[in-house]
Amino acid sequence: MPRTTSGSATEQAYRHVKSLVLDGSLPGGSMTSEGEIAEQLGVSRTPVREAFLRLETEGLLRLYPKRGALVVPVAPGEADEVLDARLLVETHAAQAVVRLPDAELATLVALLRDLVTAQEAAVADGDVAEYATLDARFHHEIVAAGGNGLLSTFFVSLRERQQRMVAHSVRWDPSRAATFVAGHRGLVDALEVRDTRTYKRRIQRHLEDARAGL
Repeated sequence: MPRTTSGSATEQAYRHVKSLVLDGSLPGGSMTSEGEIAEQLGVSRTPVREAFLRLETEGLLRLYPKRGALVVPVAPGEADEVLDARLLVETHAAQAVVRLPDAELATLVALLRDLVTAQEAAVADGDVAEYATLDARFHHEIVAAGGNGLLSTFFVSLRERQQRMVAHSVRWDPSRAATFVAGHRGLVDALEVRDTRTYKRRIQRHLEDARAGL
């Protein structure tokens, strides 16, 4: 069996812990430790410590010597800031998407519909983490299709914040997921017929639904 290098072990620990934070498995205000994560992954504490430091830099963890790591709760007002930013970015992206050639738009619409179908399956299975991941990807695909690289890069950070908040929201009230999925279908319908006015109205409503549950 090949040995795991320190670098790859650190990356593994980083991705593992970050996924637990983003999907709500490690909710804000909870504690974890180097030993706990090291045992889960079968690695030493050193790469976990390095991963914790990286996540602290990103503002997801707060480290306490000899006590462990606190998952930083979502800050007051952060949800409003993220949702306001999403409205600006996604509305702008939609304006570019509706100008795509027919074949490109049809490909995007097909992908988005597949993602919505997968979301419905995740909700039916009670898989909140999978739903949150699919939700984030759905919105990111629209932004990426807009063709603005800077906005797409910016949306990566929004996507992670969004994924964490969506997981928390759906855990709090699972029945809300059906409303969000229906909202996604409405967004795809508007893009398919190149109706930016309807898209903007629906994304505003979609984000207000999300805001109400955060």
